[in-house]
Amino acid sequence: MNTHTALAYSRTLLASLLLVSSLSTGYAQFGPGGPGGFGSQPERQKKEFTGVVEETPKGNGKIAGLLMDSTTNKPVEFATVALVSVQTGKPVDGTTSDDKGKFSLSKLAPGEYRLQYSFIGYKTSDSRAFVIGKGTELNMGTVQLAPDVRMLSEVVVTGQAAVIEEKVDRLVFNADKDMTAKGGDASDVLKRVPMLSVDLDGNVSLRGSSNIRVLINNKPSTIVAANVADALKQLPADMIKSVEVITSPSAKYDAEGAAGIINIITKKNTLHGLTLNVDAGAGIRGSNLGLNGSYRQGKLGITLGGFGRAMYNGASSTLNQTTLVGSQLLRTSQQGSAFDTPLFGQYTLGFDYDLAKNQSLSANVRFGTRNFVQQQNQLTNTYLGDSLLRITNRNVDRRDLSNSVDVNVDYIRTFKPQQEWSISTQYSRTGLTNNFYADWLNGTGELTNRQRNINNNTNSELTFQTDYQTPIRKNQLLEFGGKAIMRQVDSRFQYQIATPTGGYLFDPFNPSGSLNYQQNIGAGYISYTYVTPSKYSFKVGTRYEHTDIMAQSNENTTLNIPSYSNLVPSINISKSLSGGTTLKAAYNRRIQRPGLQQLNPNVNFANPQMIMVGNPTLKPELTDNVELSLSTSIKKTYLNASLFGRLTNNAITMVRLPSDTLTGGIITTFQNIGVQRTVGANVFFNTNLTPKWSVNGGLDSYYVYMQGMTAGADGKSVQISNTGVSVGGRLMSQLQLNKGWSAQAFSFFRGPMPQLQGTMGSMYMYSLGVRKDFANKRGTIGLAAENFLGGVTMRTTLESPVLSQQYVNNLHNSNVKVTFSYRIGKMTFEAPRKKSRSVNNDDVKSGGDDK
Repeated sequence: MNTHTALAYSRTLLASLLLVSSLSTGYAQFGPGGPGGFGSQPERQKKEFTGVVEETPKGNGKIAGLLMDSTTNKPVEFATVALVSVQTGKPVDGTTSDDKGKFSLSKLAPGEYRLQYSFIGYKTSDSRAFVIGKGTELNMGTVQLAPDVRMLSEVVVTGQAAVIEEKVDRLVFNADKDMTAKGGDASDVLKRVPMLSVDLDGNVSLRGSSNIRVLINNKPSTIVAANVADALKQLPADMIKSVEVITSPSAKYDAEGAAGIINIITKKNTLHGLTLNVDAGAGIRGSNLGLNGSYRQGKLGITLGGFGRAMYNGASSTLNQTTLVGSQLLRTSQQGSAFDTPLFGQYTLGFDYDLAKNQSLSANVRFGTRNFVQQQNQLTNTYLGDSLLRITNRNVDRRDLSNSVDVNVDYIRTFKPQQEWSISTQYSRTGLTNNFYADWLNGTGELTNRQRNINNNTNSELTFQTDYQTPIRKNQLLEFGGKAIMRQVDSRFQYQIATPTGGYLFDPFNPSGSLNYQQNIGAGYISYTYVTPSKYSFKVGTRYEHTDIMAQSNENTTLNIPSYSNLVPSINISKSLSGGTTLKAAYNRRIQRPGLQQLNPNVNFANPQMIMVGNPTLKPELTDNVELSLSTSIKKTYLNASLFGRLTNNAITMVRLPSDTLTGGIITTFQNIGVQRTVGANVFFNTNLTPKWSVNGGLDSYYVYMQGMTAGADGKSVQISNTGVSVGGRLMSQLQLNKGWSAQAFSFFRGPMPQLQGTMGSMYMYSLGVRKDFANKRGTIGLAAENFLGGVTMRTTLESPVLSQQYVNNLHNSNVKVTFSYRIGKMTFEAPRKKSRSVNNDDVKSGGDDK
């Protein structure tokens, strides 16, 4: 970095710090974590209230003036202007100059004051003392600021930003510090985040529960609601700045997400000018290309981006299962192979505009596309007792296609520091096509018949949201708001059998059907924050949500799903101790509504041995969460430990039942039959062994008890239960070398996970990577290898009175990739801009895996 660029960066950064410092006795502070949006800027997010300030005296005095550079005679933008009491010598009010160098202060109480002007690159200066009386209007005229010119020797920065940070109400993983995930997708990043676990299909769980809500820049998307794993594959790792894990959301958040919320923050900039970023990668398992441009001048900012990723991967599997159908015991053995060729794309357009000094408007459009094609071969032997009943051979062409669009328009008005009102709107729609085409072959490989399943779905939602917050005295904050969400799911499906002439007829054994599902949610919340002089912080609140559901199957058959209302309280308490130690305790209640995959009544026979069907009559589940955590710093090591408990009633649980045919297949569906009790612990650390070498990692473990109902040997329902312990962990090390080189190693494992009817198998991954920064700091080139000693084998077992299954999946996911990024364009830094708000729909359960 040359001296000119370093000075420009330092001016902006330190000016912001000076402004916060000079006003710290006049305003309550906030810390990161507020809403953003597709195309919005994380730097604008609302900060966390701490309530450590005094109130500014009020009156009707006014001061105005103009700041100019004494050498260039140009306005000095965003400089700090502090109003200092002559009596105490402390700042009591302040502001910043606008883009024309003008500043003003109003509602000033009578007294004797002086103004202090400061900005990085200029000498700090003080005005003469003056007196403000009742109704005084004082014009300071033009104030000349003299540049502070100093010759700087070369500065070598060796410190590293922490990969893992803990905020007041969330844990933050800074993904932009992770070089081995480049060229991958969001699921590759989430594998590295403490408390999270990602299986081979990309399904995410938090502390052993998949009942979570995934947001992108605090915003929902219907593609996430339909399938979290597919949505994560559309989001490139290169675009992710950080991942926030919120285990105890306040009442301000939607009540959905039993275990918590995962918020993915994407990279944006606050730069003037026109820029273009190029990110590319090529590997033995896939390649990617991304282009992102931005333009910002004055009050207007525009961003435009596109990303594409092509992959291919192979897998093999072995299935052995036994089912009891009537009085007959069927045994099935299947050898399978699959080859995937998915394509993913994402395109974004956004703009923001400052309507006035205290008002801003932003709008964003995101379009995503997914083209997942998989070729399968299934060779199945079915035995009745010890006798071979049949041999079947199927070639299956799966087509999982989707396109999604999210459009939002947001407005925010700030009345004074901490007092603001926002209106947010969003429309989101996803179209899904989940088809398969199966060729039936005989023992000699000849084609005997063809079958296809056509399943088209649309999932749309429209959201209106308004929020208001205001400080109360010096150490309290009141927040309240309302929200309306209107959702609609349409699913149409049919099975067809080929005719001798090459056409298709409806399959009489698998009839067609449809589902029209409308869900309307009205919600309101209130939240109160209080900070005591002894450093206790209390955040309490409650949220009320009412849900109406109207559903029809097969066009005109009404499904009687009752409306329901929920009151969901939340309490967060923290205490700051000496030595940088913090204690936290939290309680909240959460709701988990069923997602599209769990509702869809289409019977998926892509593999007749492993059939999947949804349940449109599912009701929501309720979970009570408690958490206790301690964080501290011991020399160069940051340590966090937490204990948690979770009680879920009416749990939405995967249930496996034998097929009612002699195929020996197992049907997987979802029912509200479960009770689940979970207790666990998390420990993670981050340490700097040297200024250039950091290590972080952690362990996650939990014990779970599950209880539910399933079919017994006599056909009647019987109660079953299961218990188990699961342990997982991760370890990452980063090393900065000379001449722009850096290296990283990462490893992750997850032990077997208990399920109601068995155990999901363990998994692991590891990676090594090196990166070289170009001399001009505009680009990088890197090399990374993942699971280079072999693929991953995952073993899953299922047991109940009427079935037994052992499934072994071998994923050939060894990978070596080269990554490249480069930035083009002339840029100058600008001061932090106004905050933006956006819709948060953190409230739908995804399908596809157990809790």
